[in-house]
Amino acid sequence: MTLQTTAVANVVLLPIADFKYNLDYTVVSKKQQRYSKKPKSVLAVILARNKEHTLPYFLTLFSQLNYPKERISLFIRSDHNTDRTTEVIKEWLNIIKKNYHSIDVKLSNGPPYKYPDEEAPTNWTDTRFEHIINLKEEAFHKARKMWADYILFIDSDVLITERNMLSNLIEEKKPIIAPMLNSLGTYSNYWCGMTENYWYERTDDYLPILDRKVKGCFPVPMIHSCVLVDLTLSISDKLSYNSRKFPNYKGPKDDIITFAVGAKELDVDLYICNDIKYGYIPSPLNEEDKLSKDFQLLSDLKLEILIDYPPLKVSKELVKFVSPLPPKTKLGFDNIYLINLKRRPDRKERMLWTLDELGIEVEVLEAVDGKQLNASYLETIDVKQLVNYKDPWSKRDMTYGEIGCFLSHYNIWRDMVEKNYRKVVIFEDDIRFEPFFKDKLSYMMKQMKDLGLKWDLVYLGRKKLKDSDEPWVKGSNIVVHVDYSYWTLCYIITLDGAKKLLDAEPLSKLVPVDEYIPIMFDKHPEADWKAHFEGRTLNAFSAAPLMVFPTHYTGEEGYISDTEESSLIDENLMPEREKNLPMGPPTFQVKSLVVDIGVGDLKDEL
Repeated sequence: MTLQTTAVANVVLLPIADFKYNLDYTVVSKKQQRYSKKPKSVLAVILARNKEHTLPYFLTLFSQLNYPKERISLFIRSDHNTDRTTEVIKEWLNIIKKNYHSIDVKLSNGPPYKYPDEEAPTNWTDTRFEHIINLKEEAFHKARKMWADYILFIDSDVLITERNMLSNLIEEKKPIIAPMLNSLGTYSNYWCGMTENYWYERTDDYLPILDRKVKGCFPVPMIHSCVLVDLTLSISDKLSYNSRKFPNYKGPKDDIITFAVGAKELDVDLYICNDIKYGYIPSPLNEEDKLSKDFQLLSDLKLEILIDYPPLKVSKELVKFVSPLPPKTKLGFDNIYLINLKRRPDRKERMLWTLDELGIEVEVLEAVDGKQLNASYLETIDVKQLVNYKDPWSKRDMTYGEIGCFLSHYNIWRDMVEKNYRKVVIFEDDIRFEPFFKDKLSYMMKQMKDLGLKWDLVYLGRKKLKDSDEPWVKGSNIVVHVDYSYWTLCYIITLDGAKKLLDAEPLSKLVPVDEYIPIMFDKHPEADWKAHFEGRTLNAFSAAPLMVFPTHYTGEEGYISDTEESSLIDENLMPEREKNLPMGPPTFQVKSLVVDIGVGDLKDEL
């Protein structure tokens, strides 16, 4: 980073961090500036094999680290490739070669393309481990010989989104440290437990760190994929990836296990830091997986990144190595709707980026905004709250936000009927997709067709109650009979299903849409509510496991609810017999609202 300075008499204003992200300034004299210490020197170790698909993103983000490049040396090795990995690296080196302190690079374009004891490039054989260990030991030797202060071992598929990652970790002054990296599911780059046989063991400490229920830097038995080692410590000279340097080591031939066990033997702690979001890492491939699966994992990881960041950019010189986006389709449906509030353009933008990555063509439906509704308008369209309705959680009447949400779905059902669409998908705009979403949806649709399943509506995303009775559909391994549940994040619906929902004339006896749908498939626990609706014959099911989840849950940073955080309806929208009733809790009983995904707070539309 080039410091932006402003001279004022005999002092200089220096930004504490990158001025784009932190505008705090400290005042130092010019003399203090001359005597300030240089940033620590770092040797970054990058090993790459068959990573043409991740390298454009990895190298672009690595180049953007907010750390003086003249204090970073590069150690790069690549071999046994069957793709254009080395070409990507060469192109990048042509761009940045004058920026870094030094570059030590060895690239192999030709054979051998695989190790003698491997059947596929996803295999981790003893020969491959031995080669990786030797390369890391070579890097250690080079770093020590050049008197580097730190060595950074970073995998070529790690995507660092926090530009201050290096300086933040160095400031922690830990002997061995790693930034916690988010991934798909519960995978990350640390262990909280290791068995006596040196394998991974899940402990109670893992998830609180992963979910950032606790924040900071924590000692753990294993870190990998992005590891910073302080070489100024005397004990660091004994750290090694080579098990032969630890006579008591009885574990497998594995570089990261050897390093972790060796550090423990030397009484050197390893730390994982989750104080901020540092970046992302794809889930590892299994031995039997094809290399092509890694491409899909990268795509799914990019979807995860889109929850908090704009689409990843790639240096213009590396764009030619990036695969084009898939062509857009409607996945075999007549239409796919995306519901979005006009005053939430950020959600719309994120969802369109996401759907571009997935190759899904949608029609954006402008949601009915509860903030724009009023009692006089709702009276003109005969909207009335259902007699005796109270929210099961907060014991309140409906909000204008909930009415707007219902009308948005209602308008889609009407549009379906008017245009005679046989089946459609409905997305709300605050969702995240599970990995391999399109493959799973395609598989489910084919299975339902093969089974001859008569369905009107299938949830793809919802809040499932913990004690729900939801048996599998006979012959299926992906569809269940659905019980009472919340949310309408995403569902597929047929023309017959839409007609059934409209024919019940719900506007004159309104409940939130995620209460109405369970009423219509006759699984709502409140019999008094159900009694107001005839023809409760909606054939409803759910994907299991679910394919869509909320981007954020109640209480999380970035969480916004346009239904809960909304004004209550006016008194004249209540049924006549309710207007003069004393306030108090309703008399009906609703079954336990503990949910399967660990969220037991508000019942809300996200």
